[in-house]
Amino acid sequence: MDLNILDRYLIKFYGYPQKGWIDLGSEKLIKGDLLYLLTHSKAAMVEVTLIPGETVEIFFRDLKSTLNLDKKKLVEAYKRYAPFPDGVIFPDTYYIPIGISEEDLVGYLVRHSMARHEYLAKKFFGTYNRNRWFRYVTIASIIQKEAADKDEMPLVSSVIYNRLRKKMPLQMDGALNYGSFSHKRVTKRRIRSDRSKLNTYKHYGIPPYPSGSVSLDALKAAIKPAKSDYLYFVRGKNGKHIFTKSYKSHLKAIKSVNK
Repeated sequence: MDLNILDRYLIKFYGYPQKGWIDLGSEKLIKGDLLYLLTHSKAAMVEVTLIPGETVEIFFRDLKSTLNLDKKKLVEAYKRYAPFPDGVIFPDTYYIPIGISEEDLVGYLVRHSMARHEYLAKKFFGTYNRNRWFRYVTIASIIQKEAADKDEMPLVSSVIYNRLRKKMPLQMDGALNYGSFSHKRVTKRRIRSDRSKLNTYKHYGIPPYPSGSVSLDALKAAIKPAKSDYLYFVRGKNGKHIFTKSYKSHLKAIKSVNK
């Protein structure tokens, strides 16, 4: 649509275009009506939040309930748009118009998130290489689920890098909290039976993709770990972790926690 100087005055008279999704209806509009709707109409919105550490599986289950959408269609659209099975959609609060299709919603979430990933990569490194960046996202997804709080994140990150340098398996439960297992306790039986590439007890190195969404704090920790010699940690009685440098010290820490 071409705008002339009179149209610009008309927009100023009506007000400023609305932010977010705008409901223009389905009828053909003359230019004056369109300009009015751009400045006055807004679609009915629903607030949905993806929290850091949550998986796409759980998020889509919530979207199904909140927006009355078809979860299968959400998953199918995600597979078409997203480059990785998880960790692509950025944790945030999104305002979604009622009546949006599964295809449009997932397309919007992935495009918005990938643009943010690219922006952050360029901010940290000056350039964006998708595979390199998502390696950090994958590390961050483990940190996100392992750390008790953001202050512990750089220490958890240091354990990951220290174990990688020593060619030790990561053995991180957080990587196994993927998909529908997001909130389930990781047991010895689960470790033995899980055959996914996210099982860091069976597979060495960094998993091939993230196990869930990540916060900016977790990303910062993945990119810049603390300097330490720690190789182990166990959750203490106060909810914080006890970090140790040797397996012997780790066993003592476990014993103190179980007293």
